[in-house]
Amino acid sequence: MAPRLTPTKCIFYMCILTVSLLFLYSLTLSFHFFNLESVGKCWRVRGPSLWNKVKPPPNVFMSKDTNVTDDIFNWWKKIQGSKRNFTYFKETVTESFKLIPPVSDAFKPRPGHCRTCAVVGNSGHLIASHFGSLIDSHDAVIRINRGVVKGYEEDVGSKITHRVLYPESSPRVKNTTKILFFPYKVRDFDWLRQRFNSEDPRRKLNKDMVTVLHPAFMKYVYDVWLDSRAGYGSTGFMTVILALAVCDEVSVFGFGADADGNWSHYFEKAKYERLGTGLHSGKREYRTLEQLHAEGQLKFFKKL
Repeated sequence: MAPRLTPTKCIFYMCILTVSLLFLYSLTLSFHFFNLESVGKCWRVRGPSLWNKVKPPPNVFMSKDTNVTDDIFNWWKKIQGSKRNFTYFKETVTESFKLIPPVSDAFKPRPGHCRTCAVVGNSGHLIASHFGSLIDSHDAVIRINRGVVKGYEEDVGSKITHRVLYPESSPRVKNTTKILFFPYKVRDFDWLRQRFNSEDPRRKLNKDMVTVLHPAFMKYVYDVWLDSRAGYGSTGFMTVILALAVCDEVSVFGFGADADGNWSHYFEKAKYERLGTGLHSGKREYRTLEQLHAEGQLKFFKKL
C-alpha cells in the first residue's frame, strides 16, 4: 500500500517544487538578460554594456562602390588640414580602387568559428611583460604602425597577420602580411598607388593584401566613443574598435601612457619629453578600454 502524504509532507514537497521552479526561472532570465552567445568556443556577453549601448558602426571599409558623403568628407579632411576638394578626393579614390581588390572574406562572419584577435599596441608597458606566447596564440595578430617584433619576441610575440599603417608610420611589410590602411588625408591615396607601383621591393606594397578603413568609421569613433571631443581617435584606439566590430573575441596589449604621461614605445627611446598623447584623448581612450574589459567585451592585458 502506498504511503499516505500528510499535510505537512505536501507543504514540504510543494515548497521544494516552488523553489526549484523559481531557480530555473531566474536562471532562464539571467541567460535572456545577458544573452550569452556561443561562437565556437567563445562566450560573448550581449547584455548591458558600453559596446552594446552605442549604435552599430557604419561601413567599416572602403571599396570601389564606396559612398562618402559631403559631411563625412568635410569632417575627415580637417583631421590633418587637407586642402583638396571633394571632387579631387572622389577622383583619387576611384583611381586607387582600380587597383585595390574587394574587401577580403576574412572579415565576414564564419558560423561555428570563434575568431580571436590580438591588438598589439606599442606602449613601453610591454617591456618584460612576457606576453609573447599569449599574443601569438590568437587567430589574428594586428600590429600597429612601426611595432617591432625582432628582438622583442618574448614580450610581443612574433606572429603578424595584419599591420595597421598610414604613410608616416609605414614600416617595411612582408608580402604576406595583410595591411589595414588608415587614410588621414587625400594625398594618402596617392601615396598608396605609388607604393603599389614601386620597383623598390623595400617600399612596394602588395595591393592584393590592402584593406582601407572608411572615413565614416573614423567619424563614428570620434562621435560615439569620444563624444566629439579632443581631436580624433588615435590609430591604436580606432584599431581596437575596429577589432570589436569584426572579431568574435578581442585581446588588447601594449596600451597606456608611461609614468610621465607620454605614449612611449617599447622599441625606441622617446624623442620628445612632455609630448603626452598628442592630439588624442589618451586618458579617455584608456578608461574606455578598462570599462570594456570590466564588461567582458574585450580582455585588456596590462603588465604583469
